[in-house]
Amino acid sequence: MNKRSIVIIGGGPAGLAAAVSAYDSGERDILIIERDDHLGGILNQCIHNGFGLHTFKEELTGPEYAARFISQAEERGIECKLDTIVTDISAGRYVTYMNGEEGIVTIEAGAVVLAMGCRERPRGALGIPGFRPAGVYTAGTAQRLVNIEGKCVGKRCVILGSGDIGLIMARRLTLEGAKVLCVAELMPYSGGLQRNITQCLDDFDIPLLLSHTVSRIYGKERVTGVDISEVAEDRSIIPDTAVHYDCDTLLLSCGLLPENELTRQAGIDINRVTGGPDVRDDLETSEEGVFACGNVLHVHDLVDYVSQEAMRAGKMAAEYVSGRRKTDGFELKLVTDGGVRYTVPQYVSPAQMEDSLTVRFRVDKEYRNKKLCVYLGGRQIRQQPKNIVKPGEMEQVIILKKDLETAKPEDTVKICLED
Repeated sequence: MNKRSIVIIGGGPAGLAAAVSAYDSGERDILIIERDDHLGGILNQCIHNGFGLHTFKEELTGPEYAARFISQAEERGIECKLDTIVTDISAGRYVTYMNGEEGIVTIEAGAVVLAMGCRERPRGALGIPGFRPAGVYTAGTAQRLVNIEGKCVGKRCVILGSGDIGLIMARRLTLEGAKVLCVAELMPYSGGLQRNITQCLDDFDIPLLLSHTVSRIYGKERVTGVDISEVAEDRSIIPDTAVHYDCDTLLLSCGLLPENELTRQAGIDINRVTGGPDVRDDLETSEEGVFACGNVLHVHDLVDYVSQEAMRAGKMAAEYVSGRRKTDGFELKLVTDGGVRYTVPQYVSPAQMEDSLTVRFRVDKEYRNKKLCVYLGGRQIRQQPKNIVKPGEMEQVIILKKDLETAKPEDTVKICLED
């Protein structure tokens, strides 16, 4: 049976950054497995700028950002298998993949890095009444059709959901000559970054309808229109509030789901809030030697954060296979309260953590003039003011190793918002 030191599943921004980091940490036997016919993942269709400000200190388009990491992987001679699908990860880190040249192959990995990214929530998960006509697309599919294949998806468009891809596509379709009638958002706040609301909607006078949803789709062969209704606090449709929009296209930007079918098959613990695996401070999952990073772990708002996280996962995987990683000491669970929905990581080991740990999280709604507090047991170890926090923008707090010196095994680390 073939053996490889590190197998990375996914050749998008997370997989590439993890591979480069693992190589720079001293590991040479690295294999990237990617199901597409090219590296770079979703970045290849994100032709707008705004990427790379944190990582490369300059503003890049998605393909430019991906090309930087692809070049780094090529310079290091990291092996990549394209057009290859991983079908199984079994106990002992046995990875089975298949492609047209080799057929079905199983390899034994010293460590595995999960970097499969995420997928869009489809129409079937939304339960919108109506037929199944042409003209209904997820925002990412429309983005690929327009930016990669050069096709026009429609002339009069409505967008449901204000995630970042939907906001960006509102601008993109407008620039291509389409009329974007509105963006409807079920929640009372946007799910996207404020900069995208400003640059993609406000700058083009596209209305954002908060607490609204598409209540019906019209048309049998092709979309002819939609009804948009107001929703109550419990997200139920308010009767007699429907407004009809004549349109030929409906784009769905209703959330992203971490791509974790392989993770579940491997028996790895999945977090019910993030939809990704629970991880420790070294990004190792509940399965020894299996690490996770990027959007397969939790949905990020900036690709720069994906790269930072993936670099850490790659480094930790390299330390694991080389035997350099410490494994002593107990773990503390990170818990949330006061509007904080989740944290990544979910566990931290005071003995083996580095000098500082960046904990990323999201909140459940918009808050203003709050304090972000961190408690060890019942003792506050960190506090910082927050003028505003929003669900669409990922937040972070840094915990220092010295903050946890007095930790006991029964303690928890609580992260919360307070007045």
